[in-house]
Amino acid sequence: MHLDHTDLKILTLLQEDGRMSNQELAERVFLSPSSCLRRVRLLEENGIIARYSAVLDTTALGLEVDAFVQVTMRRDVERWHENFSTALRSWPEVVGSYIITGEANYLLRIRARSLKHFSAFILEKLYKTDGVLDIRSNIVLQTIKDTHAIAAELMSDRPG
Repeated sequence: MHLDHTDLKILTLLQEDGRMSNQELAERVFLSPSSCLRRVRLLEENGIIARYSAVLDTTALGLEVDAFVQVTMRRDVERWHENFSTALRSWPEVVGSYIITGEANYLLRIRARSLKHFSAFILEKLYKTDGVLDIRSNIVLQTIKDTHAIAAELMSDRPG
């Protein structure tokens, strides 16, 4: 789907406030409400807008620890990837999981209430998972940028 300037503006505004009314969105992109709604529905139908969600304040929720954990697996364990993938889907502490290049097989983003909770997760869940060979943890000291928003410059099919 080709995205024009108006589509990019709609996407940018909805990333800032997904609860914005269609009326307000239409006014901000200089369209009639019906034209704006038609464009939003087309963006949804084409999978450009995958879903809507709320961004939660982890500090207000009492989640003090944010960490990135690299996990290296033993390759001699049968179905190591399938077993590990199944296990990590059941752990609420894992808020992101990625297969990566480099020495490790996975990068996990972990949220925990405290350092004690984080340690318990590592020792009681991660280390006890069949096939885990090595774990390297990096605890976030300060967040500089954390967003799911994609800049219009990256969405555009024009280079630059």
